[in-house]
Amino acid sequence: MRVFITGASGWIGSAVIPELIEAGHQVVGLARSEASAEALATAGAEVRRGSLDDLDVLREAAADADGVLHLAFKHDIAFSGDFQGATDADRRAIDAFGDALAGSGKPFVIASGLLGLAPGRVATEEDGQSADPRASAGGPGGRQENARATLALASRGVRSSVVRLPPTVHGDGDQGFVASLIANARDKGVSGYVGDGSGRWPAAHRSDVAHLFRLALENAPAGTTLHAAAEEGVGLRSVAETIGRHLGIPVVSVAPEDAAGHFGWLGAVVSLDSPASSALTRERFGWKPAGPGLVEDLDQGHYFRAPAK
Repeated sequence: MRVFITGASGWIGSAVIPELIEAGHQVVGLARSEASAEALATAGAEVRRGSLDDLDVLREAAADADGVLHLAFKHDIAFSGDFQGATDADRRAIDAFGDALAGSGKPFVIASGLLGLAPGRVATEEDGQSADPRASAGGPGGRQENARATLALASRGVRSSVVRLPPTVHGDGDQGFVASLIANARDKGVSGYVGDGSGRWPAAHRSDVAHLFRLALENAPAGTTLHAAAEEGVGLRSVAETIGRHLGIPVVSVAPEDAAGHFGWLGAVVSLDSPASSALTRERFGWKPAGPGLVEDLDQGHYFRAPAK
């Protein structure tokens, strides 16, 4: 299969490429910079120059492919305050792919998120299939709406599916939420958790997530939602305690009302209790996560290498 990938040189995309190539697929990756283009070529992928805003490029690349993986998201502007702008750009890309793939029966898989899907209880693949009027269009609710738009493409003859990712897809080289928590702990001199630390995050190792994207591309029926949750809910207090142990600093509780002040932009994220199940995904697709759990991965030490000056 000739597979076009957005976000191909990113944290997850760079693991998906070898997963696909080893399975016999040909990969074409979108690259908006020379550095990304070089990384894709080195990984064995064909390079298509452009960005998420180049909708004609996206349509043409999708039409030339046997399947599409849409992994890119404008995290840079999302986490600097313009989440709405990031979700709007994501929706335009999804619509462009939908137009190009309509009536083809080709697979179209996008990355979405698990965080905040069903706060306080274990979310399943069946959650989030209809709009929640209480959800904010400019926050995670906007990405969930984009996911629903992707699933709706099944009615237009697209084999569309959504892989919901946990807030931490961990591994050596991760620069996401966990790395940010470690940086915050170094800066504050304490490793914090919110309230009684009962908040939980689903988690998965990068290698297991890459494998699930391949399974979705190859096998997911139209209109399917998959959960990339290798661990249903890792306690955030245990994460803070592991960070504190490795850095040799105190572990402290931060009052919920002080979370934003202590954690900055991370405050809203680490305040969430958002576990998620992947039972249906494992049953339907034979997904068997084999990578280390989050705390085990933290204990391997690579997250605690001295930061570059």
